[in-house]
Amino acid sequence: MVRPVLPLALALLGVAIGPAQSPKGSAPSAPKTEDLLQPLHYSIVITATPLGPEIERRNSTVFEQTLFSRDDQVFHLLDAGINAGQHEGGGKSIEVRRFGFNMDHGGVNGGLRVMVDNVPQNHSTQGHGQGYLGSLKSLTPELVEEAHLINGPFSAEYGDYSGLGVVHVRLRESLPQRFTARLMGGRYDTFRGFLAYSPNVNNRDAVFAYEGSYSNGPFLKPLDYTRHNVTGNYTWVLEENKRFGLKWNAGTNRFNSSGQIPIDEVVAGRLDRYGSQSPGDGGDVHNGRLGAYFSKEYANRGMLKLDGFAERSLFDLYSNFTFFLNDPENGDGIQQHDSRLSEGANAQYLRPHTWEGGIGLFSAGFNYLDTQTNVDLRHSVNRNPIGLFTSGHARVANGGGYVQQNVTLADGKLELGGGLRWDFFRFALQDILEPEFSGVEYSTKLQPKAQVAYRPWLRAPLKLYFNYGRGIASMDARGVVRRPDGPHIATTDFMQFGTSHRFHDRFSLLTDFFLIQPSNQLVYIPDDGSIEFSGPSRSYGFEVKTSVALTRNLALDAGMTKVLNAYYRGGESRIYLDSAPRFTANASLTMADWRGWSGSLRMRAINHYRLDGEDPSIVASGHTVFDLALARQIRRGVELNFGVDNLFGREYWETQNFFESRLPGQPPIERIHATPAYGATVVVGVTFRFAEK
Repeated sequence: MVRPVLPLALALLGVAIGPAQSPKGSAPSAPKTEDLLQPLHYSIVITATPLGPEIERRNSTVFEQTLFSRDDQVFHLLDAGINAGQHEGGGKSIEVRRFGFNMDHGGVNGGLRVMVDNVPQNHSTQGHGQGYLGSLKSLTPELVEEAHLINGPFSAEYGDYSGLGVVHVRLRESLPQRFTARLMGGRYDTFRGFLAYSPNVNNRDAVFAYEGSYSNGPFLKPLDYTRHNVTGNYTWVLEENKRFGLKWNAGTNRFNSSGQIPIDEVVAGRLDRYGSQSPGDGGDVHNGRLGAYFSKEYANRGMLKLDGFAERSLFDLYSNFTFFLNDPENGDGIQQHDSRLSEGANAQYLRPHTWEGGIGLFSAGFNYLDTQTNVDLRHSVNRNPIGLFTSGHARVANGGGYVQQNVTLADGKLELGGGLRWDFFRFALQDILEPEFSGVEYSTKLQPKAQVAYRPWLRAPLKLYFNYGRGIASMDARGVVRRPDGPHIATTDFMQFGTSHRFHDRFSLLTDFFLIQPSNQLVYIPDDGSIEFSGPSRSYGFEVKTSVALTRNLALDAGMTKVLNAYYRGGESRIYLDSAPRFTANASLTMADWRGWSGSLRMRAINHYRLDGEDPSIVASGHTVFDLALARQIRRGVELNFGVDNLFGREYWETQNFFESRLPGQPPIERIHATPAYGATVVVGVTFRFAEK
């Protein structure tokens, strides 16, 4: 659990530094040195404890009690202005949008850095899109211990893909009960099971878990989406101040897909909204990961943390975006293949200290990631390859070092923070089909961080803050080697000004204004699977977030992000950024432990948004969706669960894109293609927990 902070709502935005909060009803006091061992970036912390009125615990019950009929629901629970949608109905990585930027599958246009137990989930030089987040398919929600959300690139700890924020998920090392089982089923042939064993062993924490799920979705062509995940941890408490652990994860993910369909064909009545134009679409993914973790706390309250991992994955995605545009006879179906081996390591040292009458925290660390990937692009018909477009062996090595210092002065009124990160990249490519495009390129980038927070009066519920950070997003190795004179890394400068307020631990309010300036937008080139830069851009707007403890058992949380403008900088005429909403909102009414009931009613909404930077008439439709989750303990160790995703059955399109395509008997047409959302998805489950520790 994160330490108490002032104000409570500040936790939602990942502000980099902040003071401790005094007990309820008393005046705030200066933070103690021991408090500084906690992370100094604010975060949403999701824990598996009963919900209290504190905002940092508000998602705990939601996360534990929600029946996850779809894996992208994890992002729906995080809120924080993130809009995520299925791109082809399931199985494939979600498409992520935030602050007016479309990040595709997580790695372009600033990127959203996603980590699980210090292992990066964004795959660079991936078979389908830079920074691909497909590894999240092996994340089991019941094992989430906490999730930190940093609102921008304000922490020097994180490098590549951190321009628009960081989501760091930490998994449990053990469970409160020895045996846990959850069985659920629902609409669209949805079935899911979770089994876990967590032995009670002296000086050791352990958990072994399995998750299996299946769904056909609402599509006329059955989705046949099958997942199997195995996750585990075994941690030894070597001494009172030393821990060593092993963590592992393996998963398979197989699915069919209806792909994105032309909306004009649906409107004309020639195609069902759950229909398909490409029978061979789908995918097959296998992955496995083993990690080791060590931590030691010293007598001076300093802490050393070391970890490393190795990961292997096989990925095949079959898609047809443009139908028969380029090949009227065989169609434009493609197979994108990615065979990957990754190794990584992290080292971090934390040291609290006193300084010139104040107290502070010094942190320094190093990260290393080395990825070797075979990437191929083939022309295929119904998953049968008929030609090879591109083929290459890519290796990308990324090392980064950082230092960060935060200090609290003036009896807690003034807080200062600063950091510096330096990243080194080596891009290597052996092109199999065109050897002349093989080569090695190098690049480095420096990223400064700075924070200031000021509280004029310790007894007044007002705090002013300013955050600045520069984040980076690397380019696909194929594009770097083919275009060595172009930029290899895009930077994102993120500035945030805000105020926060908290009243008697029951009501909190946060407001902020943001200005984001990427050095280059990244555009995915589907013909060769590479990435190109398309020029600098700018986005600015504001956010408002609030939390209200209505009663002891009932809490209301709400947030809104409004982008006032988002456009390319420079040029004779203004071209606007497209393919991302400029308004996102979320709200949740959460109930905890009321006569045996717990649950939440959640709302998420986006506005309509433009799909073309120059033509304002080409727009994607918005939506407002409600989700319901309820849980009732019916006897000791047995819990009944009920959930409805898209409670009111709203018909909407999750992901919409504008490009040219051709169907049989038609000329080429520029039009909107979209993925239909699931209807009201009712699921019912039962959870068993035995042998309390």
